[in-house]
Amino acid sequence: MKVFILGSNGRLGSALVRRWQQLPQISQLVALKRAEVDLADPEAAEAALAAQEFGAGDVVVNCAAATDVDGCERDHEMARRINAESPGRIARLCASRGARLVHLGTDYVFDGLMERPYTEEDEAKPLSHYGETKLLGDRAVLVASPLHCVVRVSWVFGPDKPSFVDALVRRALSNPEAAAVHDKTSSPAYTEDLALWLESFLSPSLQGGIYHLCNSGTCSWRDYGEYALACAKRHGVAVLTTSVAPLTLADMKAFIAKRPPHTSLDAGKFTRATGITPRPWQEAVEDHFSNWKA
Repeated sequence: MKVFILGSNGRLGSALVRRWQQLPQISQLVALKRAEVDLADPEAAEAALAAQEFGAGDVVVNCAAATDVDGCERDHEMARRINAESPGRIARLCASRGARLVHLGTDYVFDGLMERPYTEEDEAKPLSHYGETKLLGDRAVLVASPLHCVVRVSWVFGPDKPSFVDALVRRALSNPEAAAVHDKTSSPAYTEDLALWLESFLSPSLQGGIYHLCNSGTCSWRDYGEYALACAKRHGVAVLTTSVAPLTLADMKAFIAKRPPHTSLDAGKFTRATGITPRPWQEAVEDHFSNWKA
């Protein structure tokens, strides 16, 4: 099996490359960075991937996306090209060769008004242009082939690229005050865990379609931040506080795009299909900060 990873130098892509290099079922792992397959130019991106040799039984994983939510609101055309048009082109190319595309999606396709975690059957109602373009990309991927998978993740963090919790802990090294939004909730997803779970999608026996994948449990940005600070302190990081003051989404005047307030994801479909139950987000955050370097 040949596996091609688009966006291989990103937070998740880097974790996939590192872990999957050791997998015996992969005969060739091809890591493709933005410079090699740039989704901002859909035609060129399709041509660059088409130049690679792959076919039936091979897998392409698309970790690349325009994820700056406010940036997508400022530049609709850029977001459409990267998040919608390019995934559609790549999905059709993979389908024409009998290969599977595993496309990473987002919780921002939902409006966040549900009081329970979202399942794959819940209706997508994005509030932002980021969410709208990601949903268009999801649909383009799924219509191209029944083999293809859309894997929606949320609040991705890991060792290869700083995320919200890393920034909060780093700030606490020199500032005794911290604050984060308490009325927005979701489900963190640790890249080291995602890399393990996503191995299941390399098998053709796993049915195509939409899957939600994240660590179990729900938290607010404030909960997430306080737990991260406590973990960091337990593992010897010299943070000046483990307390995070509450903010509201309404306080975030710098936000341009509207954020969905509650978008935790239900990974039950993945568990039923694979027998794998994602561990709690707290365990993942603990692991992340056990070897953390500022």
